[in-house]
Amino acid sequence: MIETPALRAAGICFSYDRVDVLHDVSADLVPGALTAIVGANGSGKSTLVEIMAGVRAPREGRVERTGEVALVVQRARIPETLPMTAREAVAMGTWARRRPRREVRRIVDDALERVGLAEFARRSIHALSGGQRQRVLIAQGIARDAPILLLDEPAAGLDVASRARTRAILADEADRGRAVGWVTHDEEDVACAHRTVRLEAGRRVA
Repeated sequence: MIETPALRAAGICFSYDRVDVLHDVSADLVPGALTAIVGANGSGKSTLVEIMAGVRAPREGRVERTGEVALVVQRARIPETLPMTAREAVAMGTWARRRPRREVRRIVDDALERVGLAEFARRSIHALSGGQRQRVLIAQGIARDAPILLLDEPAAGLDVASRARTRAILADEADRGRAVGWVTHDEEDVACAHRTVRLEAGRRVA
């Protein structure tokens, strides 16, 4: 049985200042599967994810999606002067569509539970560790309730335990039927992925 992709990027080319950084790249994200997007720094991984998410438009090629995309960026900067709890940060993921307050509370509670931060819901996001803060951002993506989840190095700079926890969270989201694609440099991430998109100098390689 051939699985219909939740997201299909075909023939993607993209340039900065008229210099191509992606050359005819194609990739599928499939429901229920973890796809690791890997390659050296500067190989075009983050740019590809941004194009998949619709943040950037390709110079050539197209992206087809069967549903909404939740994009989790790496280390979002939140000003120290902005008071925000973990719960409030996760709730931002629900802003894409209007929902009753009771439903929002349920979605946020569920997302925090799934990343193991339910007990930190009322804590200031500035008082959390780096790994906990990154899990809040993943929970925010989960709360978006989109069938496609894209993440740009969600565990970069974290310790071994935090990276393993991130892998487990993403595997669980795939098991729930989401199409998950994430940029990573960690070979253990690659080992646990169902699919791999490997880029070299802006080209996909086997």
